[in-house]
Amino acid sequence: MDAVRSRLRIGQTIEYFETQANRPNSGQILELRRKQAVVLDLATQKRWLISYAAVNLDGADVEIREKPKQGLGRNEVAVGDIVGFLDRDHQQRSGRIVRLNDKTVTLHCGRQPWRVSYSLLHRVVASSAFSGETLELEALVRQHVNYET
Repeated sequence: MDAVRSRLRIGQTIEYFETQANRPNSGQILELRRKQAVVLDLATQKRWLISYAAVNLDGADVEIREKPKQGLGRNEVAVGDIVGFLDRDHQQRSGRIVRLNDKTVTLHCGRQPWRVSYSLLHRVVASSAFSGETLELEALVRQHVNYET
């Protein structure tokens, strides 16, 4: 707290985290107290007691971002699909799914079976190019057949 307090001055414009709105806010310091600062909210002109821990002195990025989903879900794959993963040695491997387990899939990669978590799987993109032709990329996805009577 002392390190933050030593960098603050009365009249200084700061950015702080407002817990009620759950977002960063701007304000002007009116008074420095032992454990908190009295801040005038610039948008609403209200005075707040702000903890020194809530002050963002260095302009750090404090936006909350959700981590993008990784891997494939159990409902996104089926026996016979070709998927890929990164093995323990950070080598890219791919294989055909032969069994779906509760937490893993069993793949045949070459002659060796692998049990891999769903979160490590990704779709495989196959390339087909002939000499002198442009490279075409296509995603391998399973084909659904509709049987209608």
